[in-house]
Amino acid sequence: MSSASRPFPSSSGTRGPRNVRRFSFILKASVFATGLAGIVAEYVLSTLATYLLGNAVFQWTITMSLMLFAMGLGSRLSKFFRNNLLDLFIGVEFLLSALCASASVLAYGLAAYTSYIGLVIYALAIAIGLLIGFEIPLVTRINEDYEELRTNIANVMEKDYYGALAGGLLFAFVALPYLGLTYTPIALGTVNFVVASVFLWSFRHLLYRRRTALSGFFGVTLFLCVLALYAQPIILYGEQSRYRDKIVYEEQSIYQKLVITQWRNHHWLFINGQEQFSTYDEERYHEPLVHPAMQLTTAHDRILVLGGGDGLAVRELLKYKDLGTVTLVDLDPSMPRLAKTHPVLLAANGNSLSDPRVTIVHEDAGSFLRDSADLYSVIIIDLPDPDTVDLMHLYSLDFYQSVRDHLAADGVVVTQAGSPYFATLAFLCIDKTMQAAGIVTLPYHNQVPTMGEWGWVMGMRADRHSTAGMRERLAHVRLDGIPTRFLNEEALGALFRFGKGVFDRPDAAEVQVNTRHRPVLYRYYRQARWDVY
Repeated sequence: MSSASRPFPSSSGTRGPRNVRRFSFILKASVFATGLAGIVAEYVLSTLATYLLGNAVFQWTITMSLMLFAMGLGSRLSKFFRNNLLDLFIGVEFLLSALCASASVLAYGLAAYTSYIGLVIYALAIAIGLLIGFEIPLVTRINEDYEELRTNIANVMEKDYYGALAGGLLFAFVALPYLGLTYTPIALGTVNFVVASVFLWSFRHLLYRRRTALSGFFGVTLFLCVLALYAQPIILYGEQSRYRDKIVYEEQSIYQKLVITQWRNHHWLFINGQEQFSTYDEERYHEPLVHPAMQLTTAHDRILVLGGGDGLAVRELLKYKDLGTVTLVDLDPSMPRLAKTHPVLLAANGNSLSDPRVTIVHEDAGSFLRDSADLYSVIIIDLPDPDTVDLMHLYSLDFYQSVRDHLAADGVVVTQAGSPYFATLAFLCIDKTMQAAGIVTLPYHNQVPTMGEWGWVMGMRADRHSTAGMRERLAHVRLDGIPTRFLNEEALGALFRFGKGVFDRPDAAEVQVNTRHRPVLYRYYRQARWDVY
């Protein structure tokens, strides 16, 4: 190594044992910090891509892959830099600080002006990956004067990997739920800024371009301060551009982004950008979801709701005077909490989740069924659309088999099943998968103006019931005494009538059963004609 490439020139007189130990300690602490920042940067960009572009599995895969590729490229490029390694390391950290801190602002801000926001996020992933790829080789080369090769590499990689673990835990349990995508990137950029600043002020007498480094320090300081002041309004502006109506509430939970919008006196709830309901017409969804199943059985002693954290399905259940207990299982605590506290949701659900008959469990629906030994008279499945691979297990054959096993002898299950018009094959797949699980099914649908044609599949245990028997029961249903805004006997009968183009499709017989190991439902859903709507 030439003297120009050494962080501590031999002529400086500062290479005593104490200074060496101090420098080595700071260097390794910095590796831990940059390892933490690097993994969080990957998670932030992947989460941004998911929220702005959808399709979580694809976005996480492509964003992480691009960053890892860029990191490899950055490592390769680092070998061409031979001199002034400490200056270069500080410069890389300042650049990373600015890029990481502004990731959300750039993504959301530009989302208001371009439909190619994916290219912006992928470009950020490549740029940040390149700079992260510079870090480890630089640190290893800077540290090679103070430790032999095997110890040097082991110590540097060890601290980097430990930092990655800390970053993952920090992102999942602290940064995302409490700082959200507005301030997590700024906190992330601050980590890189602190690393660069520690080296700058501790060893500035060893720098070759001290004025440049100081200019970078003051410039990035100003940039981070301005960004902290204006990040939220910029991101809100970009967020607002994604919705037709005014955003009146938004929250980033550990699992999802919750947004409430308002048009005149009506409100919409969105989760990760997808409409969940509108107060304009939600009764056309929730009344058909609940009442046919409740009318099909006379036993209302034990009800299970999977999903439905907004409390609207529970509101319909509470209309039955003979209702026993309701267990609501929703993975995200933020949704039921919002439903119990926000004025818009309280007005819509009638404070249903605070009823003493309702018990709320925060757990994955599949895990809850696996661990429970209870039988239920009615199971209502009000889960999100199967638009990502990670939801496939909640629409799979073994999931519906577990549902069947938790039905009482005269029990009824109903699930929302997407649109039989826009996503016909996905609708048919859910129906066929439930049948394969030993459930005799009765599909139905209704027109929900703000959502389009929507469908459900209702069923009972195939070893005890038949489709003809279910139809016979429904033919004698009377909704007397059940206060509804939309549903009556005439509308109830119309729900179960389909025209041409659904079950008589030429390819209907070829639809396959959805399993965990072969999630065909995801493919059917992605082939849906959502662009028509």
